[in-house]
Amino acid sequence: MNIWSDERVVLTLDAGGTNFVFSAIKGGIEIVDPIRKPSNANDLELCLKTIIKGFQETKDLIKEKPIAISFAFPGPADYRRGIIGDLPNLPAFRGGVALGPMLEEHFNIPVFINNDGDLFAYGEALGGILPEINKRLQEANSPKQYSNLVGITLGTGFGGGLVQDGNLFIGDNSIASEVWLTSSRLFPERFAEEGISKRAIQRVYYEYAKNESNKSLMPKDIYEIAKDENHPNNKAAKMTFRQFGSCLGDSLANLLTITDSIAVIGGGLSGASDVYMPAVMEEINGQFHTTKGLAQSRLVQKVYHIDNESEFRKFIKDCSKTITIPGTNKRLKYDPEPRLAICSSKLGASKAIGVGAYAFALNEVNRREKLKN
Repeated sequence: MNIWSDERVVLTLDAGGTNFVFSAIKGGIEIVDPIRKPSNANDLELCLKTIIKGFQETKDLIKEKPIAISFAFPGPADYRRGIIGDLPNLPAFRGGVALGPMLEEHFNIPVFINNDGDLFAYGEALGGILPEINKRLQEANSPKQYSNLVGITLGTGFGGGLVQDGNLFIGDNSIASEVWLTSSRLFPERFAEEGISKRAIQRVYYEYAKNESNKSLMPKDIYEIAKDENHPNNKAAKMTFRQFGSCLGDSLANLLTITDSIAVIGGGLSGASDVYMPAVMEEINGQFHTTKGLAQSRLVQKVYHIDNESEFRKFIKDCSKTITIPGTNKRLKYDPEPRLAICSSKLGASKAIGVGAYAFALNEVNRREKLKN
């Protein structure tokens, strides 16, 4: 499915605790100026009216008839059925709110709701980094192609999504890839997000920088300190991001062991990758030790950080050799080095989520049409 040449239109929503931003996408591209409205997070009736009004105003701006509504919304939720559960940042949603069915009744088109981490991964898999990697592999005459991807978002929290063979893996309860709740090898008493989030960077920095007088520094400020060799707390900031990278590397190593996929990182904290990715890669390509003291690689695969061009060239290098099929004269190529790649989002999290929402709607509409025929 080529989303960039598809002429169908899908209405979308970027739902935050403070604001709702409505838009429309055609061919993977926004075709209207987004409409921003307050979320009215504490008043369910007003919030639902705002959502309907936002989609209606967006619909009125376009000539084409939209085929669907598709967007990310906070969980917990029964995403398949469009039912939203109790939300911490949208307190009006309590006890189960049938948001998807309500919108279907009003607009008489299919409505698809998903988690933002899932749609980020889906957007990168269908319209972002995964097709870009496969294209560059083809251009390099590499026989290798990839079809699986795990997407990670770094920001206020630690989110994730998994795409397998072009399909979004949601799980039986619509809560697959909830990576934030996985365990941490560095801090076994905490869940992963406690070491991989904005608040983690702030907490750890103040633990190291005991003489820091400014108690309201944001991660961006701490990043700038880590880049300033003359700052008195430069070492504390560097240690903060190194610990962040070690925690992230531990979680990613576990994810890659299970999924055997390309990994893409997005979200606000991905912009600081130059100060934490060395620790990520050290953890991923590091070693465990057996009870007998023998070294065991953390992953079977070799993982490359392909934001670095020299690493990308190593990643695409053809290491194949020719082997003979036993008992015959026939020969075939065999690459003995399994490899994976980690990289930053090229679309950006917000655009990737929009592209993912668009692609998900097209795919589901196509599937439903096939079932009818």
